[in-house]
Amino acid sequence: MNREFDILIAGGGMVGLTVALALLQGDANDQLRITVVDAGKRPSFSPGQDVSLRVSAIASGTASLLARLGAWDSIAETRVCPYRDMKVWDASGSVEGPETLRFDAADFAVPQLGFIVENILIQDALLSLLGAANVSINFETPIRSVQKCAERYVVEYGNGETMAPELLIGADGAASFVRNSAGINVRSWQFPQTAFVTHLQPESSHRNTAWQRFLANGPVALLPLRDGRVSTVWTTTPQQAEELSNVAEDQMAALLTDATDSVLGNLSASGPRGSFPLKSQHADRYVLDGLALVGDAAHAVHPLAGQGANLGLVDARVLAAVIAEALAAGEHPGDLPILRRYERARKVANKSMLHFINGL
Repeated sequence: MNREFDILIAGGGMVGLTVALALLQGDANDQLRITVVDAGKRPSFSPGQDVSLRVSAIASGTASLLARLGAWDSIAETRVCPYRDMKVWDASGSVEGPETLRFDAADFAVPQLGFIVENILIQDALLSLLGAANVSINFETPIRSVQKCAERYVVEYGNGETMAPELLIGADGAASFVRNSAGINVRSWQFPQTAFVTHLQPESSHRNTAWQRFLANGPVALLPLRDGRVSTVWTTTPQQAEELSNVAEDQMAALLTDATDSVLGNLSASGPRGSFPLKSQHADRYVLDGLALVGDAAHAVHPLAGQGANLGLVDARVLAAVIAEALAAGEHPGDLPILRRYERARKVANKSMLHFINGL
């Protein structure tokens, strides 16, 4: 009889749930008992609700990953918006000027460059698949402590119950409690910027194009949504982000119309508003004996290139593949030499992308 291993995934976001589903669909899934815990409430999605403010630019390769897991069809059938073109220009020029960077899916012989998708929709699709499987998913389950005891990490929940998995996976975001409890250092780059986000109704069609204009204080992006609106992300000063959050809707829309050089005509307010401070960071280590970090817990990047979700989901795929290979070879999935295979596969690529984005 094959030995069974307990895998505990801290974090029920897109990356944590993707790790769980990829492990479940691995060749040696019968050797795994998978548990997912998250301190927050279980996400609730309905096609009738408004588009969430938190959207991601999902690359075609990432969509293929989700398709292999069986999640993409339900996501695509609900409401995703493909973007086929991208235009990037500077405030000193014009969108039709010779200095504008243009990316066209046709130039790459692909149907689209990527998709704009709500994070909560991806979570919902993953949860639906996991709900029909033998995976324990527990929301509103905060972790009180994580302590190393012999060869395992002992996790204590808020209710006093404990678990000592063979492998603890930290998928609990940029402020990762798992990472901090394990004493893994992070290097951070603070930006004097805040991201302001909202949805707007453009006067002209977005033409399935992602638009990004670089201003003195940071870039402003218009990302196409399936219903004809655009999701706006303006990286600016904390003071201006606060102003945008508090002024009247017509004033906010006018400021964004001006910031985007009226590339889609006049913009009208058409959704809630939000903002969040920006920084990038990178963990010195992704793995320890019995522990692995994925997604923002290991690396967080500036949103201007739209790569955060894609990097995290690739982490999930690679870690699951390393664990499956280890189990097939009769190896322990929590052993450090095994987990180092994942770290070697992902750390350099993630760090290179982080520094590339920081340099833009």
